[in-house]
Amino acid sequence: MDAGKKGPLLRTHGSVQHPAVCRWLSPFLLACCTYFLLWIPEDQPSWVSALVKCLPVLCLAGFLEAVPSGRGYVRLLQGALVCSAVGDACLIWPEAFLHGMAAFATAHLFYLWAFGLAPLKPGLLLLVLLASTPYLGFLLLQLPPDMIPPVTAYGLVLTAVLWRGLARGGSTAWGTVLFVLSDGVLAWDAFAQSLPHARLVIMATYYAAQLLLALSALGHPGPKTD
Repeated sequence: MDAGKKGPLLRTHGSVQHPAVCRWLSPFLLACCTYFLLWIPEDQPSWVSALVKCLPVLCLAGFLEAVPSGRGYVRLLQGALVCSAVGDACLIWPEAFLHGMAAFATAHLFYLWAFGLAPLKPGLLLLVLLASTPYLGFLLLQLPPDMIPPVTAYGLVLTAVLWRGLARGGSTAWGTVLFVLSDGVLAWDAFAQSLPHARLVIMATYYAAQLLLALSALGHPGPKTD
């Protein structure tokens, strides 16, 4: 069957159908608006607040179902988004913070698998390490001893994601940069010093990051056909 005749698909003969993209992204945009308009207080954790927080990311996972090319890449992105949604839900309850961190670490491993190691760009890795090590080192000084190992491990995984995202370029690079910014503000606000409007910055950059990473699937090559 001619792929160009399939209504839900977002790619026709190698070009992105922009109206289709907007249509399939509308649930994500509506879910984001709902989250920011309701702005459920953080001191009122509930399954409703967890659902409202997770819904934009789950909508992006659904959006990726409309991308016909690069199915292996798409599945890895969907795995990352589902794990991120689990992490979002866990972070609603402070006592589940470590579970949330583990879920997001798993999401980043999915992203690493999707991004691959080509092009390698080892020089870029050195620059990323030089930029991230001082922040991570100072943050670790603010942590209780039992939090140092998990935060260190998470920081190393996040650094690797940033390296691979920047190496790929495009929306992947911008998405990983915003993800690191979101996590950096969250960690600083949680462990070092309370920041004004921290939640707004964290969630705005986080949703934008996930959107950009999902959109990277539109430019990912699909399987070759005769």
